Amino acid sequence: MKFIPTFKEGSLARNASWMFLGQGMSFVVQAAYFILLARLLGSQQYGIFVGAFALVSIVSQYSTMGSGLVMLRHVSQDRSKFGEYWGNVILTTFSVGFLVIILLKVFSKWIVGPSSASVVVLVALGECTCARLSECAGQAFQAFENLRWTATLTTLTNITRLIAVGVLMLLFRHATVMQWATTSVIVSVISAIVAVSAVSYLIGRPKFRPRLLVDSAAEGIGFSFACSTTSVYNDLDKTMLSHYGMTAANGVYSMAYKVIDISCAPIRALHSAAFPKFCQKGMEGARASIDFTKQLLRKTLPYALVAAAGMFLTARFIPMIVGKSFESSVPALQWLCLIPAFRTFHLSAGDALTGAGYQRYRTTCQLLAASLNFGLNLFMIPMWSWRGAAWSSLMTDGFLAAANWFVLTTLIRKERHAISEPVIVRETEMADVA
Repeated sequence: MKFIPTFKEGSLARNASWMFLGQGMSFVVQAAYFILLARLLGSQQYGIFVGAFALVSIVSQYSTMGSGLVMLRHVSQDRSKFGEYWGNVILTTFSVGFLVIILLKVFSKWIVGPSSASVVVLVALGECTCARLSECAGQAFQAFENLRWTATLTTLTNITRLIAVGVLMLLFRHATVMQWATTSVIVSVISAIVAVSAVSYLIGRPKFRPRLLVDSAAEGIGFSFACSTTSVYNDLDKTMLSHYGMTAANGVYSMAYKVIDISCAPIRALHSAAFPKFCQKGMEGARASIDFTKQLLRKTLPYALVAAAGMFLTARFIPMIVGKSFESSVPALQWLCLIPAFRTFHLSAGDALTGAGYQRYRTTCQLLAASLNFGLNLFMIPMWSWRGAAWSSLMTDGFLAAANWFVLTTLIRKERHAISEPVIVRETEMADVA
């Protein structure tokens, strides 16, 4: 494989620095991108786009059948396996991804209504194939702890989107959701070509072994299901707002939620850098990674609390930046500002569970959180519109944080008991002999 010997073992600090740099640039670029996009579309058209995008995000995780995370987990432990796992990513994404797009075409009108359904296929073409390939390319570099390239690919994608929305602003000033969806597909195709080429040239070419798709299917579906449940409790509220025809409310709520997502970029950066370490430490069980988990939490939680306070105090500037049609985003952001703190807890415990091979327990917690989110939204959104969605999001993230930590601490106690029990048995046997 090309250039593998030149990749040195990356320290968490160096990898995190690259991710912070990449995420920091992405933070600025994404902020500019969403400001321009909001002004380009307005709250009504933005809400239509978000409804389609939210539905696609929920199911797009199945496009890769978890092959990116399967690659990351196995290649982090044995780098010689890269070629076949990278080939599996490409083969799975194209074969399963197009099947997902067809299913979205058939059922989207019933789920999100005719307005958002009109652009679902375009959004799905970009997200279910191109965006997933770009994401998996970043995971390939992540497996080799070369997060400089992971950060570069993420930044490149965001810059391309910013340029695209800027061009539309210059040409039309105000565009329709169809015009933006078409442009977004073109951007996604360009980003995917660059990402796949970079991985294949710098790390190694893919080796296509169709049998691996079958062999890794069970583990991959588990990862896909876990990622899908994450998308459910993040995006189901936006899908349901669109389903009930609340497109304007969806626009203002989604704008506030996007600010939350951008504020979590440094947290995601540190966890991306730390994940290979979780996999390595997790080979000895969850107990081996608990100190590392707590160390990571001590870095992310203070930032999350400061970010929450900052968003609460500065929320009133949103209409001045993105337009008066987003005025209701002010209270929405003030209600949602605690979500980054909840995410620090459920990400730290969740990554420890995944790295130790307990993904099934993490998936179970996420499934319960997704079910809770659906039930709350079903009751709250028809009554309170975006306010109901905001309360549902807070309760869901809080529940997931508590559930992940409860499961992690329970498993650690069981592991420690399993280790100490044979020692007690041997001591008893020696006493009997004496």
